This record gives sequence, C-alpha cells and structure tokens, in this order.
Amino acid sequence: MSAPRNASVAVIGAGDFIGAAIAKRFAAEGYRVFAGRRNGEKLAPLADEIAKAGGRCEARTLDARVESEVAAFIDEANRDQPLEVCIYNVGGNVRFPLLETTERVFRKVWEMCTYGAFLAGREAARVMLARGQGSIFFTGATASLRGGAGYAAFASAKAGMRNLAQSMARELGPKNIHVAHLVIDAGVDTAFVRERIKAAAGEAALQSLKPDQLMNPQSVANAYWALHTQSRDAWTFELDIRPYMENW
Repeated sequence: MSAPRNASVAVIGAGDFIGAAIAKRFAAEGYRVFAGRRNGEKLAPLADEIAKAGGRCEARTLDARVESEVAAFIDEANRDQPLEVCIYNVGGNVRFPLLETTERVFRKVWEMCTYGAFLAGREAARVMLARGQGSIFFTGATASLRGGAGYAAFASAKAGMRNLAQSMARELGPKNIHVAHLVIDAGVDTAFVRERIKAAAGEAALQSLKPDQLMNPQSVANAYWALHTQSRDAWTFELDIRPYMENW
C-alpha cells in the first residue's frame, strides 16, 4: 500500500468485479476511494478489504440517474481531499430482440449508460476545473463502437456515452482535464459472464475456457491506472483492450 495521498477517486458503479478492482487499485496507490452503487450495503466487504490493506474507502448508496445524488456524492468526494479521478463504470448490458425491447428497458439503459455518465462527468468537471486538473474516465464496451442484433438499447446507450466522452475530452483537455473512454472488447471474468456462457453453450463450453480467455477485472483496473498516470503530452482518449485470443 502506497503512502496516503491528499486526493480522492470517485468510482460510480462500484460493482463486485470491475468496479471493486478499480477501487482497490487506486486505494493501493494511496487514494481515498469514494465508492457508489445502487445498493450501498453491498460495498461493505470491499470497504473492509481496502481498510484491512491499509487503504481508505467510503461506501455510499448512489443512484447514478438522480442528479441530486450524483452532485452530493461528487461534492463529498471533493470535500476533505480534492477529487482527482472520477470513473463512471455503470453497466446496463441487456439483450432483447427489437420487438421485445420495451420502452422501459430502452429508457432505463439509456439513463444508466448515457444520462448517468453525463451527470457524473459534468459534476466531476465542475470541481476539477476549479483546481485546473483531474481525470474523468468512462467504461465502454464493444457495443460503444457497433450495434449488434438484440442490442439496440445497450449499443445506442453506450455509443451515446462514447460521444459524450469525446465531446468532453475536446472541451476539457485544453483545460488540463484528461477524459478517456475505455472499450472492453471481451467477456470479463465474472459470475454473470460465466453463467451466460453456460446458458448459451452448456457446461462443456464453460469448462473448455482457456487461461486468460476471459478478462481479469484487475487488468481493467490496471488499464485505468495507466491512463491516469499518462504524461499529458501523450494523453489517450480511447483505449481498447481485449484478451490475446479474442476474435476481432
């Protein structure tokens, strides 16, 4: 564990896998972590793990689609130590045939992937611009770049988030705010992904997975740390990552 820094990182969408890995990676570098998710009580194991390792983690219940909650969360993260990094990691990966995609599903996925990203990005920019520095990162997916059958809601929402991030990068980059979009072009090694593989192709397909065929959440966290530590004369806007054997 690195020595404590006088800075904080906000992880919005601090789920059990990628979000948790990001929180632990930045905590290990001395950052005070503010972790937010819909059911904040589920963050207790993460906060305990970080604390036992000598880090600092504040767990909060947060609905990323509610403007007042996002603003309050960012303000708290910036209160005692300046907010240096904000990572928006909310998911929303659903698959429905077009005619089975309800208005509620489409709107909810858009709120999670696009609208929530806008709220988080705007509020983070507000406090970072006052200091003249910071990093704002967004977790994207293959669907950010191209649509697929059954992914009308998810792909359109992730593409909206990508264009939001690109607009922010062009506006905020000259003001010393690094905005980046991470494309995860792979299945991430989570219980959810493994269950989907099993449901689609059976137990045999699950058992035949090769080492590193699925992406380790820690690898995503390392990618975000690398983005944050880049020299500003060579900032990356978009970084796409995938396992060595991914077919693309």
